[in-house]
Amino acid sequence: MTAIHFDSYKEARAHLKVLLDAAERGRVATVRRESAMTAFVDVERPRHHLAVATPSRAHVVPEAGGWSVFIPGLPVATDGATFDQAVAEMVEGLREYAEDWQDHLLDAPNHRENWGLVQLISLSDDEQLREWLVGEVR
Repeated sequence: MTAIHFDSYKEARAHLKVLLDAAERGRVATVRRESAMTAFVDVERPRHHLAVATPSRAHVVPEAGGWSVFIPGLPVATDGATFDQAVAEMVEGLREYAEDWQDHLLDAPNHRENWGLVQLISLSDDEQLREWLVGEVR
């Protein structure tokens, strides 16, 4: 089977199973709506690619009897009594940042380039984000 493409939303809706099956198999699956084209992909493919292509750059440092985590350039920093607690707090902090980005930061000049990071956060579960933070991406 070749790439799947539909030239209208109506046509895609009529063939939604075909479109989703193609995306799940890793085939190119697109829909054109007016002047925009949208690709359909299985969530794990872009999530894994973003995790590999975007290193976390997280700094985890012992501090005042506990641990602190921060990522340079992001307005997110967390603390915890243990390493694992600090990393878990950072996962929550990243989720809050992604929500804020979706809500009002996506057009801010100093945040607009974080689209890929927000996608990675939103497409990952907590364990996947933890692995990405501490450099255990598979």
